[in-house]
Amino acid sequence: MLRIDLKSRKILVGSIAFCIVIGLLLFGYLRGEAKIINLQTYEMLLESGAIKKAVIQNNEVILYATNNRYIIVKDGIDLQKLLTHVPIEVKSENPLLADLVVTFILIGALFGLLVYARKRRQEEYVREEELRKSANMAYDPFAKSVIKASTTRYKFSDIAGIESVKEELQEVVDFLKNPLKYRKFGINLPKGVLLVGPPGVGKTMIAKAVAGEAEVPFFYQSGASFVQIYVGMGAKRVRELFSYAKANAPSIIFIDEIDAVGKARGGMRNDERESTLNELLTQMDGFEENSGVIVVGATNKIDVIDEALLRSGRFDRRIFIPMPDFEDRVKILEIYLREKPFEADIKEVARMSVGFSGAGLATLVNEAAINALREGRELISLDDFRQVKQKVLVGKRKSLNFSDEEKKIQATYQGAKALSAYWFEVDFDKITIVNDRLKDVDLEIESKSQMLAKIKVYLAGMCATKLLYNESFSNSHEDLSRAREIAKNMVELYGMGEALVPTNDDVLHILDEARKEVEKFLEGMEKPLMKVSLKLFEKESITKSELKEMVDELF
Repeated sequence: MLRIDLKSRKILVGSIAFCIVIGLLLFGYLRGEAKIINLQTYEMLLESGAIKKAVIQNNEVILYATNNRYIIVKDGIDLQKLLTHVPIEVKSENPLLADLVVTFILIGALFGLLVYARKRRQEEYVREEELRKSANMAYDPFAKSVIKASTTRYKFSDIAGIESVKEELQEVVDFLKNPLKYRKFGINLPKGVLLVGPPGVGKTMIAKAVAGEAEVPFFYQSGASFVQIYVGMGAKRVRELFSYAKANAPSIIFIDEIDAVGKARGGMRNDERESTLNELLTQMDGFEENSGVIVVGATNKIDVIDEALLRSGRFDRRIFIPMPDFEDRVKILEIYLREKPFEADIKEVARMSVGFSGAGLATLVNEAAINALREGRELISLDDFRQVKQKVLVGKRKSLNFSDEEKKIQATYQGAKALSAYWFEVDFDKITIVNDRLKDVDLEIESKSQMLAKIKVYLAGMCATKLLYNESFSNSHEDLSRAREIAKNMVELYGMGEALVPTNDDVLHILDEARKEVEKFLEGMEKPLMKVSLKLFEKESITKSELKEMVDELF
């Protein structure tokens, strides 16, 4: 880094010196020019008193007026008469040569100052290194990388498909821009906001957009950058990060992949990682109320994060960012195709890209453009997207690459979950064709009925496909796992089985009873189920308010 800086400085110094030399030479040249006059003009200047001084140079007389210089032949004027009016100086050397001498003296002085300044910088650098070593500081691989605040050009308008997320984050933006409005009412905003979602949905871009909307400094760090092999270095870096953020408040700290440093403690011990996590917890506790610093974390593994990091006063607010549905994908594709020549139907591209994240759509568009260029076409067509789709899907779960028949089955499956969640009062924001957003409310006391309602929702999709298709499908494995986990906790932890001493039959009994109730419920709700499933098939998402309107129309 030092080598690059010195090289840049040399180039800069050389450029400045060259400009100064050219400027001085030009100045000397212009300064050496004088206007040649005739005898009549000379007599007029002399009589008017405009001439202040005269210099005899070889065969010429240089006349110095207030703002100009004039030249006249020496033999053509009366020198005695001129002497009675102004003093005369006699010179034998060339004035241009004198100007050049002065120019080179100035250039030499300038280079001397630059060499002296460079020497002083080197001495200061050596002195700092000696002080660091004398203090017995451990080597820090990040010692030369200063934590700097950055500004971001991203706005919410640059990000498509996250309307609900924008609404939740707008309060954070408003607080950072107008803190006095909130302090007047004694309102304390969350110290931390945790963005949770699968890879590629735009968590980092959303955090940058918050900083861009609020027009505040943005401090970005990866969770992995805190995990050091040198003892104490991770905690030291956390302290530095928070110190810089407080000094530049209001500001935003964004920690990407926070699960790398915030994993639950215990098990396989890692003292350095635990000390770093403890320092992060301490720093977040040390925030003054409304300090103007907000921590935004991002993860796709919220289940492994230490509970202490999620408690009130740290990451109070959690925002779940789902995979984009059909309408979201249309808006995202419009942005990515905005400056590209294409003739494809964007809606058709959105339909074929079920399960793609925002990053996946960006890759899809880029690969389609490359394919069109490779084949010598000037416009991107729908065939380009079809040809590269499978290439982009490498590494993705095949279950997300739905055919029309699979999409119809999945719409029925998710529609049954949405209808059951509404009927059995399990709160949710939105249910899409690829995932659900059931609200996992942290209750200190949860009833048996509430737990059974969740089990019914998780079993509803499997029961609906069995009812309408007389077949079971593999898309129910994740929900079955959740239902079994709840039933197991009910029996083993909360004594909600047939007896206080848990048995495997108790878990099976709870699951069977819940399944029978859901099957009976869905048999009487076939018409609403078909309507909800159709909407999910077409729009790929349904909100709680939209579902309520549909049910109210039928009953």
